[in-house]
Order: sequence, then structure tokens, then C-alpha cells
Amino acid sequence: MRVLLVEDSQTLRRTIARALKHAGYAVDAAGDGEEGAALADVNDYDAIVLDIMLPKIDGLTVLRGLRAAGKNTHVLLLTARDTVADRVEGLRVGADDYLVKPFALEELLARVAALCRRAYGAKAAGIEIGGLSINLAGRQLRRGTTKIQLTAREWRLLEYLIMRRGDVVPRNEIEAHIYDEMVEPMSNVVDTAIYGLRRKVGNGLIHTRRGLGYVLEELPA
Repeated sequence: MRVLLVEDSQTLRRTIARALKHAGYAVDAAGDGEEGAALADVNDYDAIVLDIMLPKIDGLTVLRGLRAAGKNTHVLLLTARDTVADRVEGLRVGADDYLVKPFALEELLARVAALCRRAYGAKAAGIEIGGLSINLAGRQLRRGTTKIQLTAREWRLLEYLIMRRGDVVPRNEIEAHIYDEMVEPMSNVVDTAIYGLRRKVGNGLIHTRRGLGYVLEELPA
């Protein structure tokens, strides 16, 4: 999943970005509203973490611009102001969630994960498919009683394919949502990741559609 973080505090921005990347997200970060609005305009994000008090353009103005442009990306607002009026205004403008500073990073990560699931119409955090029990919220994967360990990036790849279950997902879409701008266009990073994930979850769940991409589905026996 790819997340845009717009926060003017350099220290907090680095801390949040580090936590998101450690959790497996691809992260673009901006330090002011103008840069954040520009990034949101040209990229497709699964969620946006947006501070309200920003230099150049404040967060609510950025959010208004996104909604006016038809961008429906789920947005988590960050603010130091904890009044009912502030929360109501943010929700009226088009925010999907609201988090008051200071906050625990674990809570922010949980809220971002929930927004990403909601973006694909998947409110449930757990599914059963192909003999696997997958708890996305708890990041637990089991086949029967056997626990399968995944890296943070493998979790995000599996999660994205689950959210797009039944759809053929092109390689460039996986790159855009799972990896950051450091990935070279001609690299085989997606193929390598798919290969590693298949080794852990089994070959019968993630299928290659040659020339098109990958699809996660349980085929009939």
C-alpha cells in the first residue's frame, strides 16, 4: 500500500515515515501543503495522512482541493486541536478519520491500515482462502495450525492482492502501491516478491496472467 504523509514537523515526519515503512508501506512525505497537494495530484495513494496546520497551504484547504478534483483517497487528519468544532469541520470538508496529537504510533498505523482496507471495500480484517487463515489486522497467517512468517513487505503485497482479489493486477500497479520511487522501472522486484510469497503461501493461490499481471484467487478443484 502507498501512503502520502504531509507533516511540517521534520522530527514527527521522519518518525511517522519510518514507522510506516517499517510496517511495509511505500511512503511519500511532504513538509508543506503545497508540496503535499502536488504529490496527491499526480500519484494514486491508498491513504493520506494530513496535518491540518501546514505552511503555504493548510491541511483543510489541501483536502478541499482534493475533493473538488474528484480525489476520493481516504484521509486521516492530524491536529493538535481537540475541539468538537475542529473535528466536525474536518469531517465536513471530507476527512475520513481524525487523530489528535500527541498520539501513539500503533494507533496511527492501525487507523491507516483500516483506511487502506476501506479503500477497497474490505472492512473485515480476516479472511479464509485457499486453506489459509489470514488476519490482516493482527498480521497473522496460518495454514491449519501452522503459522507462516511473512516480512512486512510480503504482508503488504499479500494484502494488496487480497484487496484486489479476482482482479488481474498489472505489475506497474503493484510497483505503484507497494514500492516507493526508488524502484527502477525495468527491475524485477515485483517478480521476485511474488516468487517469495508463493513459496510461503503455496503455488495455487497467486496466478500469473502472462503479459497482464497477477491475480489472487482460489481456483475450483
